[in-house]
Amino acid sequence: MGKTKKATAATEVSTLPINIGIEEKDRQAIADGLSNLLADTYTLYLKTHNFHWNVTGPMFQTLHLMFEQQYNELALAVDMIAERIRALGVAAPGTYKAFGKLSSIKEEEGVPSAEDMIAQLVEGQEAVVRTARSIFPVVDKANDEPTADLLTQRMQVHEKTAWMLRSLLAK
Repeated sequence: MGKTKKATAATEVSTLPINIGIEEKDRQAIADGLSNLLADTYTLYLKTHNFHWNVTGPMFQTLHLMFEQQYNELALAVDMIAERIRALGVAAPGTYKAFGKLSSIKEEEGVPSAEDMIAQLVEGQEAVVRTARSIFPVVDKANDEPTADLLTQRMQVHEKTAWMLRSLLAK
């Protein structure tokens, strides 16, 4: 009997209504957009980590270290995005299958040249920016400042990273 009460109490606590000033339908719409952002960010993380392991050529040391900095930053971002989804009362996606359906970034199955790696990462960084930007209409409508702040920060990081990567390809 005691175990049943504990389970019931935990269920009751976890089902308390969320009253943060954002309607449920808006929270769901924002979380749906953030789920796309999470999938893009995770896919870019995985691609960047893959390239870190497999880059070769005369720029090896520079790219190996640069990619490591980038995937570490992306790993932290994934957590922030998922936690914002949870704060909105929605379950965050967390499987390769879910990310594959939600992401706009294609995975790399081979080992491209260092220059192709850089170009793909520029494209990936810019894809994340576009996904983040696409969420703003519903975020603005709902006056969801915490999500707007998160999106702005993510866009700044990805735009700067795309610029830095792109500069490596300048001739």
